[in-house]
Amino acid sequence: MYQGFYNLVSGMLTQSRNLNVVSNNMVNVQTPGYKNDTMVSTTFQEEMLKRTGRWGDSDEADLIESSKIITASETYVDYTQGSFEATGGVYDFALSGNGFFCIQTNDGQTRYTRNGSFAVDNEGYLVLNDQGRVLGTNGQPIQIGNEEFLVDSKGRITSRSAYINGTLQGNTAEFGTLRVVDFVDYDQLHREDNGLFSTDQAALQASENTQVLWQSLEKSNVDMVEEMTSMMSSQRALQSAAQMLKMYDRIMEKSSVDIGRV
Repeated sequence: MYQGFYNLVSGMLTQSRNLNVVSNNMVNVQTPGYKNDTMVSTTFQEEMLKRTGRWGDSDEADLIESSKIITASETYVDYTQGSFEATGGVYDFALSGNGFFCIQTNDGQTRYTRNGSFAVDNEGYLVLNDQGRVLGTNGQPIQIGNEEFLVDSKGRITSRSAYINGTLQGNTAEFGTLRVVDFVDYDQLHREDNGLFSTDQAALQASENTQVLWQSLEKSNVDMVEEMTSMMSSQRALQSAAQMLKMYDRIMEKSSVDIGRV
């Protein structure tokens, strides 16, 4: 009887956590570069149930392994690349292939993101949603004088005046080159707020196959239909567990009141 309480309450807590993950995915379905989260549950502390003899426990026999609790194990991030949307915005960038943009946060830390929906601050520096300034390959924030610039597939930002008849001249005015990095183990990336990631592992130069798409944004890789299905499944499981828990409570109350009188 008491095992049912453990099963139901732990199930409710786990489904509630899954609903939080699903809700966060749905909220960020329109966030550029957002990567889908998936929560995985597991059993907790399995125990061996035993049968003992009628007069003692010397002849006990193993019956079956059982776990009274289900719990959240881990939340996995799906780093699959999303589709691209041409925006025409001069401060919009996307990455085709593996890699991350580098952001210098307000406290001087370096964070990484796939969200290339940039802007410029009042000093002309390229920034991400007030989270920090975008870093160049020289390790310094990129400062852009005006909107008259062009960007190539390697992320090099060059003044439009440096081009004559569509040809880049030798004496160019460069604002900088976007620093794009990659990592050996994505499992060591830690998701933070506002689409940023942090890690203790060393950043590597992104592959030559990774390209910067200018005036485009990478869409979120969240599948809205799948998230809706997961949300309804978790809600039903949560409601069912809550109803069963009420039944358990009534049975226990009745047993303690009515049977206790006998």
